[in-house]
Parts: sequence; structure tokens; C-alpha cells
Amino acid sequence: MNANRHENSGPSRTQQITLRGPAELADALPFMLGFHPTDSVVLVGLHGERGRFGGRVRLGIPSSPREWASTADHLAECLVEGGARSGARPDGVVVFLCQDPAPGETGRHVMERLRPFSQRLRTACGALDIPVYEVICISDGLYFSYCCPDARCCPPDGTPLALSGTTVTAATAAYAGMQVRGTLRDMEARLKPAGGPEEEEQRAALDAAAASIVPRILEGSEEQGRVNVREETLRLAREILRRFANPKPPKPQKPPKTEKFPETAMSPETRAASKAPKPSVNTANPPGVTISGRALADTSERDAADDALITPEEAATLILGLQDRVTRDRAAEWMEGWEGTAALRLWRVLARRCVTPYQEHAAAPLTLVGWTAWSTGDEPMARVALGLALGADPEYVFAQLLHQACNEGLDPESLRSCLRSERDSRTASEQIAPVSSRRVRMRAPHRQGTRSALGRAGRQTGTRDRRAAAGVRPGGPAADRPGNGSPRHGGQRGSRSGR
Repeated sequence: MNANRHENSGPSRTQQITLRGPAELADALPFMLGFHPTDSVVLVGLHGERGRFGGRVRLGIPSSPREWASTADHLAECLVEGGARSGARPDGVVVFLCQDPAPGETGRHVMERLRPFSQRLRTACGALDIPVYEVICISDGLYFSYCCPDARCCPPDGTPLALSGTTVTAATAAYAGMQVRGTLRDMEARLKPAGGPEEEEQRAALDAAAASIVPRILEGSEEQGRVNVREETLRLAREILRRFANPKPPKPQKPPKTEKFPETAMSPETRAASKAPKPSVNTANPPGVTISGRALADTSERDAADDALITPEEAATLILGLQDRVTRDRAAEWMEGWEGTAALRLWRVLARRCVTPYQEHAAAPLTLVGWTAWSTGDEPMARVALGLALGADPEYVFAQLLHQACNEGLDPESLRSCLRSERDSRTASEQIAPVSSRRVRMRAPHRQGTRSALGRAGRQTGTRDRRAAAGVRPGGPAADRPGNGSPRHGGQRGSRSGR
């Protein structure tokens, strides 16, 4: 479910437009959400006498009609509670039901099939003293009104939607720099395995990585195995981030050697053709690879280019390594600038590589997609990714917290500030650690040289010295503690509550 307390960031207060009737409401819906909500029920709160758009909630339409009553109650409560927390309880609601026809259905069939759901939504909102001003069904390129009885403006067979980009809403959104990212189905497809012959190769790589990494995490002494896996995972992720920022072109293949004939044995035409200038071959920008300054044709090509930059073995190592909570939190620090852009692409690739039976492992990369997208200002992608993360693992705590914060319209800067502070504290600890290590090594020869002078009393003194020395490791306090010097324990993959 998606909710946003604020109006869609785009038009300012001086760029307000007035929507009149179901047709303009149906046209405005994709711009309010940032995408076309396929197979969704959307509730939009209205505020004030002029019906200003406010909070909105979205949820997939339950396939079973037995779930419609509870879903309607839950949606109405979420819209009201979200508005109450922000101090702007809605004064009214507009409801949208969006679903494509099943095989053999028409748009009108969909509208009639969903009519009981629309009535249950109106009842649920009315029970909370919030009137429903309009309920619109959008299906098969048509819109239907459940509330307007006038067949002249809302005929029973539906009215065609306006052509994309031809309405006042579209013009205002374009002027404000707002974009519609396509359909919800398209956005979700970017974060799910696409299938195909590559899926079996990725599954084999995940099996091999699990057999190698999991024993190291579980059998290591004093969590040293988990720490080693953590550092290796982060080191590989940093390397791939740089690979995304500066992809290396593949080495040009040498042409096969051919026997060279003497020019005297060539005909005049062949000799002239051999000396003619050869067409240039651009090996710096191979197809399917994203190069800075060169945009590929569409999103699918860009995603395929990102997939080509990561091997199945690398993806498997990162997917399993990110199941550790501390590793995931440290990876979340790549949230700004070129690191944020590259990390968003990397997390999307990893989410697409979580093939069967590793779907639950997708919760970690999907949550990182949601966090990075939200941090960089892409709220529609953030909500979609966090919704999928909770679908993969409903008890994934980090996704739950981010989903709630994003839906309530909170500013991600507060979390960004915490992550920056954590990173700076850890960096300072790592810089101090080598100094402490050098001091211990300088005093060690002195203690060894005075062993004979300590006599029998040195047994207790030496014990204390050994205990003190054992507490200072060569790597310093930050060598096996990923935080700011205080112990932090990463949850194992099997413990959902530790996430």
C-alpha cells in the first residue's frame, strides 16, 4: 500500500489547476502517483472547500471478493490515520479502481464485477465520517463513474480516456518537470527476475555461493567469519559501483589471420579495393553497455546493460552477503551523488537475480532500491520497491520502517544524516586504529626484555599484561566492529526479527 501526505511534488502553489468531472480526474491519476496504477485501488484525500488533493493510498485489488470488505476498511483507516498524523484529516475522498480486463472480458464487465467493491469502499469511508465524492473505474482505455447518473457525460459503456499528453494536467505536469514512469506493472518488472536461460545459471551460482558463504558465517570463531564475509561483500560492491560509473569497453577481438597475397597477383580492381579506407568501427561504445553521455534507447536496454556488467557469481556473492543486517546498513550509506546513482542500478540488478527458490533473499536488495530511490528523490520507485520487499518478506523490519516513513511524507534527510554520522565515526575509528597498533608493538620488546627481572611476581603482572594486550587487536577496535566502536551484531539470515 502506498500513501503520500503531500501533494505530488511538482506544481507549486502558483501552478494550481482545477479539475472538473470524472474525465479530468481519471487523467490526473497517473500524475498524482507518478505511474499508471494497473490492478490497483487508489484513495485520494480531499481537503478544504476547494477539494485540494492531499494524502493518497494504493493497494493491489484483492483477487478474492471475500477480502474486499477487510481491504476497504483497512484502506479507509490508513488514509484517515495518515492525515491525522500530519494534522490534515481529509474532508472527502475520491476512489479509483484500475484493472485490465481478463481474457474474454470488456471494460464494462470489469466495472460491473468491481461494483460491490466500490460500494464497500464508500461504506468504509462513510463509517469514518468522510464522504466519497466520486468512484471511478478505469479499464481497457475507458473510464466509468459509479456515482454520476447522467448518461450524457458518463455513459454506461464508458468514455475513452484522453490521449496522453493532450490535457491541461499533462501540460502543467510537463511544465513542472513531472514524469509518468509507465505502468505499475512495468516498474515492478524492472525489479523481478525476467526468466530465460540465464536463470538456471544464476540459480547454480546462488547454490554454490550459499554452500561457500553460509558455513563461513556460522562456523567462524567470535563472529570473525561473519566479519570477513562482510568486508569481502562490501569490497566487491564498491568495485562494481566503480564499474557502473566507468564501464570498461570490451577488448577488440583480433581478426583471424589470412594469407597475404602479393599485390602483383591481384587484379587492378582488387588492389584498389584493398587500399580504400576502411569503415571505422566504434569499439568504445558497444551495444548493451551504458556509457556516460550516451543514453540507450529505452529502459529495458539500460537494464540489460547493467545486467551485463555483473557476473552470476558476483551477484550471488552480493545477494547472500547482504542478508547480514550490518552489511546492508553499511551499503545503505551509498545514497548520494554518483554513488547513489550507481548503487540504485546495482540493487536493481541484484533484485532481478533473486531467482527461485531465493525469492525471499530479494527483500534486502529491494529495500536498498527503495531507500536509495527515496533518498535521491524518486518516490514512485521507492514505494514500488518497498512494496515488493514486503511482499518477499512481510516481516523485514527495515522495509517496514522505510515504507511507513515514505508514506507519511517524511524527509529522508534525517536518515541520511544518521548514516553520514555512522560512516564518519567508523572512518575516524579506522584512522586511530593503526596508531594504537604501533604503540603496542613498540612496548612489546621492553616487556620481553624485563621478563627475568619480574621474577615470580611477574606471573600475575604478566597475566594482566597479556589480558590487556589481548584486548587490542592489530586492526584496532574498528577491525571487527562495523559501527562507531560499540559492539553491533548482525542478524543471521534465518532470523527475521534481527533485520
